[in-house]
Amino acid sequence: MCSMRAVILAGGKGTRLRPYTLVLPKPLMPIGEFSILEVIIRQLKYHSFDHITLSVNHQAELIKAFFGDGERFGVRIDYCIEDKPLSTMAPLRLINDLPDNFLVMNGDVLTDLNFSSFYKHHVQEENIFTISSYFREHINDYGVLITDKDKKLIDFKEKPHTRFEVSMGIYMGNKKILNTIPEDTYYGFDNLMLDLIKKGTPASVRIHDGYWLDIGRPDDYHIAIEKFEDKKEIFLK
Repeated sequence: MCSMRAVILAGGKGTRLRPYTLVLPKPLMPIGEFSILEVIIRQLKYHSFDHITLSVNHQAELIKAFFGDGERFGVRIDYCIEDKPLSTMAPLRLINDLPDNFLVMNGDVLTDLNFSSFYKHHVQEENIFTISSYFREHINDYGVLITDKDKKLIDFKEKPHTRFEVSMGIYMGNKKILNTIPEDTYYGFDNLMLDLIKKGTPASVRIHDGYWLDIGRPDDYHIAIEKFEDKKEIFLK
C-alpha cells in the first residue's frame, strides 16, 4: 500500500472543556491510560497511516515534547506550527508536501471509524472532499408548543427528540482544495464547504454507523472516559 498521510488539528485552546484545559491542551486530556490524541495516533497507525502531521498552536511545546518524531508510536510525526489561530482548514496551506489525497481530522474525537476504509472510499470515488458523518439525537429540554395563526394551541410535544446528521470532524481531502483555501487567513470547515458548493464542486458525505463522540464539553469528556474503559477493544486493536 502507498504511504498514507493524516493531518490532525490540535491547535485549539479547548475553551469548552475548561477548567481541565487550563493545565493541559485538550489533545493531551487522558481517557484511561492514554491521551485522546495518543488513541487517535494509535488508531491511524493500525489503519496503515505512516505519516502524521500535527497542526499545533496553543501549548504546542507540550504536544511536541510528548509525541516527538513519532518513533515510539511506529509512525513519522511532524508539526505544522500556527503562529496565530487559523481555524480548521487554513493550516493546510502551511503544509507544503501534502499528497494528492490526505486525511484531516480534529484531535478530540473518540470513534471506531475504519480510517483506511474511509480513505479508500474517498480515493475510489475521486471526491474533492469527503465528510464522515454521524446521526446524533438531540433531546429538547422543554415542552414545545405548536400554535395556529391565532395563537391557539393545536399540538404539544413533550421534550421532543430531533435527529441530525452531523460532521464527525473527520475528513478526506484532495489537494485541489488548496486552490480554494486562502493563505494566512482564518478559514474553517464551514467556509470551505460553502465555497465548494458555490464552485459547483460540493463535498461528499459518508455515514458512519458505529461510535463517535466529540469530547469538547465536560459532560461528553466524562462519557468518553467511561466508554473507553468499558469498550477499549473497539477503539484500540
